[in-house]
Amino acid sequence: MLADCDSQASPRTLILSPHDGPLAAGSLRISVGNGMGVESKQDIKPLLNTVLVGDCMTELRKIPSRSVDLVFADPPYNLQLSGKLSRPDQSRVHGVTDAWDRFDSFAAYDEFTRAWLSECRRVLKDDGALWVIGSYHNIFRVGTALQDLGFWILNDVIWRKTNPMPNFRGRRFTNAHETLIWAARGEKSRYRFNYDAMKALNDDLQMRSDWLLPICSGSERLKGEDGAKIHPTQKPESLLHRVILASSAPGDVILDPFFGTGTTGAVARRLGRDFIGIERDPAYAEAARRRIGKVRRLQGDAIQVTRGKRALPRVPFGALLERGLLKPGGKLYDPSGQHAARIRADGSLVCKDATGSIHKIGAHVQGLDACNGWTFWRVRKGGKLIPIDLLRQQVRAEMKELA
Repeated sequence: MLADCDSQASPRTLILSPHDGPLAAGSLRISVGNGMGVESKQDIKPLLNTVLVGDCMTELRKIPSRSVDLVFADPPYNLQLSGKLSRPDQSRVHGVTDAWDRFDSFAAYDEFTRAWLSECRRVLKDDGALWVIGSYHNIFRVGTALQDLGFWILNDVIWRKTNPMPNFRGRRFTNAHETLIWAARGEKSRYRFNYDAMKALNDDLQMRSDWLLPICSGSERLKGEDGAKIHPTQKPESLLHRVILASSAPGDVILDPFFGTGTTGAVARRLGRDFIGIERDPAYAEAARRRIGKVRRLQGDAIQVTRGKRALPRVPFGALLERGLLKPGGKLYDPSGQHAARIRADGSLVCKDATGSIHKIGAHVQGLDACNGWTFWRVRKGGKLIPIDLLRQQVRAEMKELA
């Protein structure tokens, strides 16, 4: 029997305080019940911003096929811990020894992994993607399952912890990182990557695949009345912020099949995304509901992501002629006014010894192999040489207004 699929939930839905705090407009629900699987894409709306309480396989079957944009999964690691661990001062180290992290064998863990990954692939849209986090205990087995099931691995990202737990026994290196695998649903998926947003987040430098972030601590760590951690493996919001910002858009649906205390839901809500959480432990689900209920959803420009030129709609040079911004027979000039080319009705340029596109002729007159004709050529207006790229921006603005 799969370790995360042994609970028997009754077929009912429980609405828990839907008007708590600032979440009143969205009504976060916790649902408890059975599901046999649905196919209608319209059925996704009742599940949005909901925590489904039950085993992951049963609850995943409630989600329509090809209805989710992004999955973030923090599955059991199968840590295989045994015995007690103490610090040098003899205080007890509370490791992850919960039943949900124990499996009878590697074969049982592999069966469980393939089962939940298969369901996640079913619910992902064709251009959707998945992130899964793990440690050396499980991430390599997860990676094999991902590839066997048809996912297309895009990156492995190393989360380097600024404040990892020391290795108290001194028999191994301090385990100071965890690994995330980012994978598209398939090899041909047109997955989303907000490259320019990640670059902006990193002081205009390309974001690398090693992320230096602290573990969850301080006021962010959820604790019970006794002061103990509510969940032993709560992930920091900074990690989910980066994952969600990098690979989704406002309004996207993000699924977390191992919701825990709701870090994915809290960050998704703050960033203007919708979420679906699945959690088998009612106490964790209730803690997640209270936590997310305090989060205010950002609006407007606050949740927009920086998009580079590659994300802008394509405007062919001929569109400038069709809109009357340039005229056939007119001339374009280089920035110095030294070179000139005449515009043809079909959008090509001609100079005394060559004809071709704005890029080809721009390269030709400079004796180069390549040229960006949009930034090279100017048109004379009011006695000044104006870059034709400004005219392209005007067309793009019109296209945005019509969209």
